[in-house]
Amino acid sequence: MSLDARFEQLCAWLKILQFEKKGETSFSVPVPASSDASFRRYYRVQAGGETYIVMDAPPQYESCEPFVRIAAWLGQIGVHVPEVLAWDRENGFLLLTDLGEATYFDALSVDNADSLYQAALKTLVQMQLEGDVYLKQLPEYGARLLGEEMDLFVHWLVERFLGLQVPAFWWEVRGALMEAALAQPKVFVHRDFHSRNLMCSTPLPGVLDFQDAVAGPLTYDAVSLLRDCYVRWPAERVAHWRCDYFQQLVDAGIQQAGDEKPFNRAFDLMGVQRHLKAAGIFARLWLRDGKVRYLDDVPNTLQYLVEVGADYPETCSLSEWVAHEVLPAFRVQHV
Repeated sequence: MSLDARFEQLCAWLKILQFEKKGETSFSVPVPASSDASFRRYYRVQAGGETYIVMDAPPQYESCEPFVRIAAWLGQIGVHVPEVLAWDRENGFLLLTDLGEATYFDALSVDNADSLYQAALKTLVQMQLEGDVYLKQLPEYGARLLGEEMDLFVHWLVERFLGLQVPAFWWEVRGALMEAALAQPKVFVHRDFHSRNLMCSTPLPGVLDFQDAVAGPLTYDAVSLLRDCYVRWPAERVAHWRCDYFQQLVDAGIQQAGDEKPFNRAFDLMGVQRHLKAAGIFARLWLRDGKVRYLDDVPNTLQYLVEVGADYPETCSLSEWVAHEVLPAFRVQHV
């Protein structure tokens, strides 16, 4: 189905939708609300003086069921997520409450970063502490998935985009990162907890894009937030926020006070795994899906590999390779 036909189908659904809000049953013409790396599209509509979000998730590519289910779970534990108001199961349309237009990415500044990250980390600890009741119902973030994600880096970025060969040490690095991740406590993992999926809404923050949640490593979401592929902060500020997060985990009974050093190591190595995955996905979004704008985020993502990887014997060879071969090749290829 073409995009135009899909849009007409969405508009037809809105026209017949029996939604009562202040006596209004008609919606304005949908206008684009945001872009997405997946096949999902989002629109904003108005009715009865209020705005709503319509999610368009073509069922042949995306299932709405995880979004609906996990939105209900997170809402039950007090996380501020969109409320599902209506669902066309067959065609993949959702009507949602609107958490506003300002993302963390839009709003973050030197002056407000402490307060915004404090709120985000508080919400993260809440998900990890109270989301424990849903762990058995979530997919496991185990060895298979961790490995598949790292393989995105070598397949899509290194081999297909840059035309480089994968060095022999890759498999040793891959195994060490997998081992470090699997050794962490298992918690509710949002899996994409970063500045473009957090909204400056009331209460703060609004949380989006949680449909791929898994049961996995403790530090994954925190490193996604604090070493964001789209936003870079000085290492000192990141270390300060990481320390605050660790203390919240101690207060919540998830970590022990004397374990900060191994926690920091786990955080760093988890970030390397995360950034390998992200760099591979950015290349895939261009090569497979024609979405070129994500290539602009590759240098920042690779730079994390260079900086953090240099601090650990398990990843120093990776750091050197990325610094001296991968990054220079990318700069030549992407001009």
